Amino acid sequence: MTRTKMQGKPPPVHPTEIRTSISPSSAVELNTTSNALANYAWPTTPPRRAYPAYKFDYAVHDPHTGDIKNQWESRDGDVVKGSYSLVEADGTLRTVDYTADKHNGFNAVVKKSGHAHHPQQATHYGRGYY
Repeated sequence: MTRTKMQGKPPPVHPTEIRTSISPSSAVELNTTSNALANYAWPTTPPRRAYPAYKFDYAVHDPHTGDIKNQWESRDGDVVKGSYSLVEADGTLRTVDYTADKHNGFNAVVKKSGHAHHPQQATHYGRGYY
């Protein structure tokens, strides 16, 4: 390259000094600057949440304790659907089907099926003391 072509461009800049230590006054300045920048680092809009979607189900069948129940539920956005059922103490089956959304709120339909079985009460004779 000739000298006339280089005259139109400024010469390249090279650092002549590299600072490797921080004085106490610089450290205070750095902390102040760092805190000031941290205050401006928050986004102006709230963070976007992930799309709410899930599914689950479970069942319990314990004849020893009589605990018999199940449930399932799913969510897709703002709409929740589900159902649960359980065997009541009288032997009937209670089933609850439900839905929930932002327009209709929570709605449940309760059904009871089967015949109630009540155990016979024990008869106590005497004064009622054990």
